[in-house]
Amino acid sequence: MDTLSQIALTFTPGLGNTTIRHLVDLYPDEDIFSLPPAELKQAFGSHHTTLNAILSKSAFPRAEQELEFCQKNNITPLFFTDPEYPERLNRPETDDCPALLYVLGSANLNPERPVAIVGTRRATPHGRDNTHLLVQQLKAYDTPIVSGLAYGIDTASHTAALDFSLPTVAVLGHGLDRIYPAENRPLAKRIVAAGGALVTEYPSGTAINPRFFPARNRIIAALSDAIVVVEAAEKGGALITAAIAASYHRDVFALPGRLSDTYSRGTINLIATNRALLVRNADDIAFQLGWTLVGQQARLPFAEENVKLSVDEQKIVDTLRKNEHLTLDEIASATAMPLPKAASLLFNLEMSNTVQTLPGHLYRLPQR
Repeated sequence: MDTLSQIALTFTPGLGNTTIRHLVDLYPDEDIFSLPPAELKQAFGSHHTTLNAILSKSAFPRAEQELEFCQKNNITPLFFTDPEYPERLNRPETDDCPALLYVLGSANLNPERPVAIVGTRRATPHGRDNTHLLVQQLKAYDTPIVSGLAYGIDTASHTAALDFSLPTVAVLGHGLDRIYPAENRPLAKRIVAAGGALVTEYPSGTAINPRFFPARNRIIAALSDAIVVVEAAEKGGALITAAIAASYHRDVFALPGRLSDTYSRGTINLIATNRALLVRNADDIAFQLGWTLVGQQARLPFAEENVKLSVDEQKIVDTLRKNEHLTLDEIASATAMPLPKAASLLFNLEMSNTVQTLPGHLYRLPQR
């Protein structure tokens, strides 16, 4: 299926991201718009509006406009089957992510160790300083920075990444024919010029709409291996992003801040309710994700290095080696252990750094 047909699918009424992905999985080597009418009728049944739109190719004029806009402005439409499309958005847990992305810039969207940094638009000087320091420390791990180009912590994250020559990706809640907020147009140009990228699921002409920004947050979460909330009030977009990241099985971190600060209440609540891990510096993130400094040889997981395990502890480690992460109940069931015994063994394994915990009471082996 060519690029024009891929774009046209996204303009076809009744076809959302999940349906498009399902259709392409059913017909991987076919152009959906060229399928025989009888086959399309069988696939869509009573969904006459969608069926007629596909048969008439009514979305093609708008798709042609969008493709022309992309070609004139060096924008790359990336369909989810494209090798350069972000692999992290194609995992089972992220199946609600866009079938098509519009990308302006040259950033690698499949890098190692990407981290999202988000927070309040009303960042304090303390929050901006902490963001700058954290990104400076992440430079030692060559970490790409993902954020949303909003005021406050997002702006501080992208700016710090540029200051320390780290790739940075800004995910937008609108089309690439505009930048919101307008004050960040120079920053957006710097990001692209420095080898970063602006990414969005929205075509040109999409009006600024507040409800698109929470949807944008799922892309920020999905593009990253971990997300750090620097400052947040008790409610807000950063907390939505953190919740989405946890549902995608990403590591969630939060800087605690001061108890008396309005924009520390959200981060403190995340930590206090075990929805985020407390982060003091970049080394906390690296330890949790099993990173080494750039140029160092990766170590084997702790259990294979110098920790002597009991027979039952080894059972748990072997079980986790076969799975990305498991709950306590799942571990107890898989190893045929009583729940209290499995919990006690897991505690010992945590203390020896053989097993790591994730937000949501999940367990996994340290990552290489």
